[in-house]
Amino acid sequence: MTLPTHFPAARYRFEFAVETPIRLPEYAGSTLRGVFGNALRRTACMTRQKDCKPCPLYRTCPYPAVFETPAPEQHALQKFSQIPNPYVVEPPAWGERVHAPGETLAFHFVLMGRALGHLPLIVYAWQRAFQHGVGKGDGKARLTRVSHEAEVIFDADEGTLRQLKPSLPPPSSEARSSATLRFTTPLRLQHNGKPIGADELSARDLLVGLIKRTALISEFHLGQKLDLDFHALADAASTIESEKRLHWRDWTRYSNRQKQEMALGGVVGDWTLRGDLTPFLPFLHLGQWLHVGKNATFGLGRFDIAE
Repeated sequence: MTLPTHFPAARYRFEFAVETPIRLPEYAGSTLRGVFGNALRRTACMTRQKDCKPCPLYRTCPYPAVFETPAPEQHALQKFSQIPNPYVVEPPAWGERVHAPGETLAFHFVLMGRALGHLPLIVYAWQRAFQHGVGKGDGKARLTRVSHEAEVIFDADEGTLRQLKPSLPPPSSEARSSATLRFTTPLRLQHNGKPIGADELSARDLLVGLIKRTALISEFHLGQKLDLDFHALADAASTIESEKRLHWRDWTRYSNRQKQEMALGGVVGDWTLRGDLTPFLPFLHLGQWLHVGKNATFGLGRFDIAE
């Protein structure tokens, strides 16, 4: 199977009215993901068990389905934890700041595949997250609006959520021999468990990583296993030339699970690809929503294709 003609994914804009000061770190993707996960678990969990995996509802509960996707039983990846999750948090602009009472705090949240059916629960979880407290000092805010593209689907004054059946706009049908990708959040591609620096990155690293992520999301969250010749695509990717204007950007986050600071830097900037891009254009188009590389759920690896 090739890529679905209408790939089910959507980018939603969440807007909050700040009630007490919210202090967000330099890059807020991890912070927002954490409060969302906690609120989603409080909202969805029926058994209140500390550990999800022994729970009898583990494979039917929306919390792991959205936030910590388990591999299907008897699947080749069943022993691995890094199944892509069907969401991406796209936080506010880079830079530590305090959002003062009366201000609007806004960010984007991408949903994919079957997770779109959990949108009402997800909206409610975000609402609870900011009521409970976010950032240093547990600042609070009130959800006022959720929109998709230019269409408002939730307005606090009305109190109702409109359900849509969104799909992404189709990629351009024009053939291209070059494309410039603008990475606005750190891209983390790895080799043997270590991040690849700007000088060592190749077009093959990028394109193979993007294809694999797209294929896994399609299989686990759309229920559609793509019929792709990975070896042929990897060989074709090796012929693509690169012009890179990338630099390294450091970023650290505190891991509650590992109880330590973790360095999660990556490359940002412009990356021009030249060559026969025909087989890669659908993946590059989708990547503007799906992101690419490690820690994509935090919003890392975000890029746009420059016109």
